[in-house]
Amino acid sequence: MSMNAVVLEEFQEPLEVHRVDRPEPEPDGLVAKVEGCGVCRSDWHCWQGDWDWFGYRPDPPHILGHEPTGTVVEVGEEVENVSEGQEIAIPFNFACGKCSLCRNGRENICENHVGLGFMNEAPGAFAEEVHVPNADVNAVPLPDSIDAETAAGCGCRFMTSYHGMAHQGDVGRGESVVVHGCGGIGLSAVHIADALGANVIGVDLMEEKLERAEKLGAVATVDASEVDDPAKEVREITDGGADVSVDALGIEATCRNAVDSLGKGGRHVQIGLTTSEERGEIPLPTDEFVAKEIEFVGSLGLQPSRYPEMLDMIESGKLDPTILVEDTIDIHAVPGELAAMTEFNTVGIPVCTEFGG
Repeated sequence: MSMNAVVLEEFQEPLEVHRVDRPEPEPDGLVAKVEGCGVCRSDWHCWQGDWDWFGYRPDPPHILGHEPTGTVVEVGEEVENVSEGQEIAIPFNFACGKCSLCRNGRENICENHVGLGFMNEAPGAFAEEVHVPNADVNAVPLPDSIDAETAAGCGCRFMTSYHGMAHQGDVGRGESVVVHGCGGIGLSAVHIADALGANVIGVDLMEEKLERAEKLGAVATVDASEVDDPAKEVREITDGGADVSVDALGIEATCRNAVDSLGKGGRHVQIGLTTSEERGEIPLPTDEFVAKEIEFVGSLGLQPSRYPEMLDMIESGKLDPTILVEDTIDIHAVPGELAAMTEFNTVGIPVCTEFGG
């Protein structure tokens, strides 16, 4: 039996939909019918061949896609907690469930981490079906009130932003939070930080993205294309500097501007990963970190064990991932959506919801 899938055949060369073999469940795994899969800049990075320094560079041919929700269609004989017919959220940060990090609630940075769609061990989810290893750890059953279509907006960008804001940034309490880069992760961070009780400022080069940030709760925005020093603008708006800064993009300019936006005792959350231009290395004002007692914190994905927090906020209406979904597309439109990201001018989150045909 074969299925449709978006296959990376050569880095930076046009992507195409091919017929490939359907996955078979490993004894501890499951196969899910993909109900929705977000199209993310991280997929673009993978297609470009970035992130070999991070271990996220698969050997072509490889199926892309890392933001799925699905319905379980087959389970391995060792799976105990998930059954056929259940709708599930599928984190991209697959964990083993056995290492010390997993046992201490940090399964998003598992010692045996496998990135869905980014590594050979985990073919991605721009496909009719996807395999989930260690299903009792990595598959998150959805409550009845949250359908798979709603959950499709909870993919990497949304759940990563939730972890970054709620856990790593610990934002709220009327704090000022500045988000540099209002793409999918940044806009999710604006919405989530606002829901957590922060006063959010959005910074970007595109007016359309800043308008979206305001609709999602930003109390102020800074158009970085219109000012000489965006960080200075933020310091003036916040009367001395933000409590929390977020780099949601991962280039040198946004990271440095985010750090420079902070006041004394501030904390910076790094969510965006760098491009092949930076290759994972960005110069930072180390002495300022000392003199101002600034914290610099990384944030990757979201632990499956902490999904219920985010799902509870969605159920109660405090969070709504669907308001970030710009468009729903079919699998044949995915290559074009990724190609459009090369110009950095896409707004919102497209989600692939049709995989046949």
